[in-house]
Amino acid sequence: MNVKPLADRVLVEALEAAEKTAGGLYVPDTAKEKPQKGRIVAAGPGKASDAGTLIKMEVKVGDTVLYGKYSGTEVSVEGKEYLIMRESDVLAVI
Repeated sequence: MNVKPLADRVLVEALEAAEKTAGGLYVPDTAKEKPQKGRIVAAGPGKASDAGTLIKMEVKVGDTVLYGKYSGTEVSVEGKEYLIMRESDVLAVI
């Protein structure tokens, strides 16, 4: 992949939402919610502080993360859908 996010941005591949409920019912495509879990496939170097030093990223490529439901911008790279968002939009690493 030739996409390199800038500053404190990350490129996230959304993980698929559950096909089946805990009770065993299948969820149709029209009723599925946007996934809020994904895997980081690319990350920028970090953000520059006011003093000019680099603040390194806390997340890294390969981390599985939780993010807000409407976080990021959807982009298509080489036929696959990704989200690009700031590191601050990532809620947790799981």
